[in-house]
Amino acid sequence: MSTKGLSLFAKRRLRNRTALRGRAAGRPRLSVHRSGKHIYAQIIDDAAGKTLASASTLEKDVRGTTGANIDAATSVGTRVAEAAKAAGVTKVVFDRGGFLFHGRVKALAQAAREAGLEF
Repeated sequence: MSTKGLSLFAKRRLRNRTALRGRAAGRPRLSVHRSGKHIYAQIIDDAAGKTLASASTLEKDVRGTTGANIDAATSVGTRVAEAAKAAGVTKVVFDRGGFLFHGRVKALAQAAREAGLEF
């Protein structure tokens, strides 16, 4: 695939996903998306093409609070790990997309690790 017309973000996202395919070894991936107002996380089984578990700051129990801070990212990380355990998933590959492993993305990853996910 040519990366000639892509933004730096899109190039970084493609580079990250390509590296993940080599390391995945059949494990599902924990994909993170961060917007200005919210943060989303989902466990995706690429072999089956299905989402196994998900969590975001748009869910009813946290909808009144802002999703643009580290506290919200921590709660999303904890909730996605609990949903993954309920779905029978304990080992994942972390897909940060094109986002740097810093701030909210890092807080989500640390919370998911503390809640029992291995990556």
